[in-house]
Amino acid sequence: MKKIPLGRSGIEVSEWCLGTMTYGSQTPEDDAHRQLDMALEAGIDFLDAAEMYPVNPVKAETVGRTEEFIGNWIEKSGKRDRYKIATKAAGPNPGWARDGKGYDGANLREIVEGSLRRLKTDVIDLYQLHWPERGHYHFRQYWNYDPSGQDPARTRDHMDGVLATLKDLVAEGKIRAFGLSNETAWGTTRWIDRAEATGGPRVASIQNEYSLLSRLHDTDLAEVSVNEDVLLLAYSPLACGYLTGKYQNGVPEGSRLWINGNLGGRKTDRVIGATQAYLDIAQKHGLDPVHMALAWQRTRPFAVCPIFGATNVEQLERILAGREVALSDEVVAEIETVHKQHPMPY
Repeated sequence: MKKIPLGRSGIEVSEWCLGTMTYGSQTPEDDAHRQLDMALEAGIDFLDAAEMYPVNPVKAETVGRTEEFIGNWIEKSGKRDRYKIATKAAGPNPGWARDGKGYDGANLREIVEGSLRRLKTDVIDLYQLHWPERGHYHFRQYWNYDPSGQDPARTRDHMDGVLATLKDLVAEGKIRAFGLSNETAWGTTRWIDRAEATGGPRVASIQNEYSLLSRLHDTDLAEVSVNEDVLLLAYSPLACGYLTGKYQNGVPEGSRLWINGNLGGRKTDRVIGATQAYLDIAQKHGLDPVHMALAWQRTRPFAVCPIFGATNVEQLERILAGREVALSDEVVAEIETVHKQHPMPY
């Protein structure tokens, strides 16, 4: 599998990344460990986790379990050096981590060292901030987003404190690179500016939602990505399963939609029609819609690394079978036509 730069960090990663957010909830440990081996066999050397995982739902009693599963695999397999490992610090939350407190310069070291213990490693290749402290428009909050209460001076001070701690952790060899998640164009450029001002680590990547059904990155953030060499780590590239086609005729028992009811606000009266339009393109051209959705990400005018997850080995096998698929200009043009017909279906 092709390798791509992780921003300006000097690190190279596979152009696909294995997501792990169901490890410890829907995915048992033996299946998770098999997935980690399978991804390596397919040439994927990049995996993404988070302090808060597993999800669907997030629970205080399971926070950190995904990292523990990965750590157990590292200990058992002895293959730590085969993967670039990314993980994240949770921001302000309902109470399942640190009684709801997010991250700052004072507690970030403790958060990082907790992940290091669970992962059973001495270094995290990419350390990310899972969502901003100041608030943001992600997770379908863009419909009524109101940034008017933000204090830019407070935000700058918070960034400086976090960057100071990260700078120390990089110097100690506990973190190699720094990334963001669920960020905005303004936030990303401010983090870069503050890193330049303070000598802290530069933003290498931004992990935001991006798929055929969710294309907010295409404008301001695309400009940031290109001009600042910030790699997009695209989460939910299969739109939480919609782009597989499995929800077109009902809700399969045990699926994420069956478990949580609305896929974090993605279930709308527009999404089935939009999805069908993409499924029709795939059928017309003899493509598996999963493979089409992931291959499309390679066609974007900015650097993208999709993060895909699989509940079980069978799902992962289907995904990996399409890792060499490339889309024709005709398919890409038809995709763009459908996008204009079905913008922001959720």
